[in-house]
Amino acid sequence: MIQCFVKHAYEPVFTGENQPRLLYVSRIDPAKSIYPRVMHSHKDFVELILVRSGVSKYFIGDRQQYVCAGDLIVYNSGVLHDEAIWSEHKLSIYCLAVGGLALPGLRRDALIPDNAQPVYSCEACLPVLERLCEMMFDALRAGTCQSEKFAQLLMESFLVKILPVLTGAGPEEDSEEERVLGARIRKYLDEHYMDAVDLSYAAEALNMSMHYMSHVFKRVFGYSPMNYLLRRRIGEAQTLLITTDLSITEIGERVGYETTSYFSTQFTKQVGMSPKKYRKTYVVRQDGP
Repeated sequence: MIQCFVKHAYEPVFTGENQPRLLYVSRIDPAKSIYPRVMHSHKDFVELILVRSGVSKYFIGDRQQYVCAGDLIVYNSGVLHDEAIWSEHKLSIYCLAVGGLALPGLRRDALIPDNAQPVYSCEACLPVLERLCEMMFDALRAGTCQSEKFAQLLMESFLVKILPVLTGAGPEEDSEEERVLGARIRKYLDEHYMDAVDLSYAAEALNMSMHYMSHVFKRVFGYSPMNYLLRRRIGEAQTLLITTDLSITEIGERVGYETTSYFSTQFTKQVGMSPKKYRKTYVVRQDGP
């Protein structure tokens, strides 16, 4: 018999106001990763993406980054993110949503400093993290009160495992003048993406030519302003399809489309399936496979 003993006094990691809550777990297999979750952010929780296999390019905050198997992506609350899937490099991922975080030295609902790079290599502990995610997913799918408590404790174990990796990361480089200008443009677009935006009005409001505005924005973020607006609208539509019972017509109107047919066409083009099908297939039913 081999016996291992506890050698250190136990000190709780999560105390006081810092009481993380597991909100959901998603498992995206390679066949489903061709239907991306388009540009969006989360108001009051942190999202964690564990990449099990594949390669892709993500837009996170104000830059694009490549990710691969073994990487962990951290989205603090309020951080805009988008993904671009390459058909020959389909992703397999787990996605966790955690609310209630209040870590010392960080704002609420943040797991890393806002100026820290958001992608971390966890290849060495990938099997452990993957197993924890698998157990969380299965526990939530079981749908019982006891299994949800079990999933909550597994999530805390997941956080304890990754915190040493996250605390070793340094800040990103300071923004250059062009990046600051790009941020001004994005702020305007974020405030008006659900309106019928005319880019000439945007350029006038920002006191620059439309050509220069488009050039700077594309250089900084990798999107044209119009494509950025499109993906913001579709990303918000995905959120409404998942989290509300609004009709397809109502959702289209909320994100700036005057006709349901045009909204459905644009949604299908960006996501790979219609809004109706997306709503039906995104959330796993309790009795699902």
